[in-house]
Amino acid sequence: MAMTITEKILAKAAGKDKVVPDQLINANIDIIMCHDVTTPPAISMLAEKAIDKVFDREKIVVTPDHFQPAKDIKSAELHKRLDDWAKRHNIKHYYKLGRAGVCHALLPEQGHIRPGEVIIGGDSHTCTYGAFAAFSTGVGSTDLAAALATGELWFKVPASIKFVLAGSLSHGVYSKDVILAVIARIGVDGALYRAMEFVGPALAEMSMEARMTITNMAIEAGAKNGIIGFDNVTKQYLDEHLKDKTDYTVYESDDDAEYISVEQFDCAEIEPMVALPHLPSGGVPITECAGKAMDQAYIGSCTNGRIEDLRIAAKILKGKQAAIRTLIVPATPVIWKQA
Repeated sequence: MAMTITEKILAKAAGKDKVVPDQLINANIDIIMCHDVTTPPAISMLAEKAIDKVFDREKIVVTPDHFQPAKDIKSAELHKRLDDWAKRHNIKHYYKLGRAGVCHALLPEQGHIRPGEVIIGGDSHTCTYGAFAAFSTGVGSTDLAAALATGELWFKVPASIKFVLAGSLSHGVYSKDVILAVIARIGVDGALYRAMEFVGPALAEMSMEARMTITNMAIEAGAKNGIIGFDNVTKQYLDEHLKDKTDYTVYESDDDAEYISVEQFDCAEIEPMVALPHLPSGGVPITECAGKAMDQAYIGSCTNGRIEDLRIAAKILKGKQAAIRTLIVPATPVIWKQA
């Protein structure tokens, strides 16, 4: 039976020859991402059940993320609980304050993401890692607790939507504009509990940083996961970043795999986009925003805080003076040093 890349990865994780959309499965988890907001509640849930263990200390990646450095006493207490727990269980990949960063930039940078694996994290934008031909999705603290203890989690297999990105991006247009154009068309619930699979020649021109921007925002269309197939760009990035475990399995969608719909985009026609308040689906071409006043600019986030993003911004701003308050936040210490 023909399957999509998402279905193949989930079938492997569930120990099955095949799976179909809407099927309930129990899947083995390869990597769990933990940060300072959703992990402490998961720790409390485990403690209430007298569970003081983790399924595999080498398959968990921990980093303070949302509140680092701590903004107040409550956030400092979250850090302390996360720190105590990570040390008690001797978590191998623990990025303490000083080494911590935005989780969705940190994990790929530090070589924790591999094709063909199932990755979860207590954060909605965990779908970022699908750029590496992996199944990656965010979960709540309850599911996070269960996965930390058992290394397993149940899923309903998502049906897939194929997004064909044809053409080449025009000057001044980037992958963020592409995904904003996608969401502007389908809406914030246009891919509700679906797998958004991105294909097409426009992807070949994008770096891994650019691709991560696309999959990062799959959740903004309601998707269960976003995913991009493996190619030489993926391989080159992995060759440069993978450390402890360098082997992986590449899955590809079958030519006759079934999709509930196919969306075609000519990327040559996409203009620089602006997401107007208050939803990501409010994207419009920048030409429609001429003359609108701005109060503040922010360059960073888990979507666009990588070195490529900062260099693009620097190129645009070179020789100019910022006219409004402008905040720039490199996503990790490595990126900060590069910048």
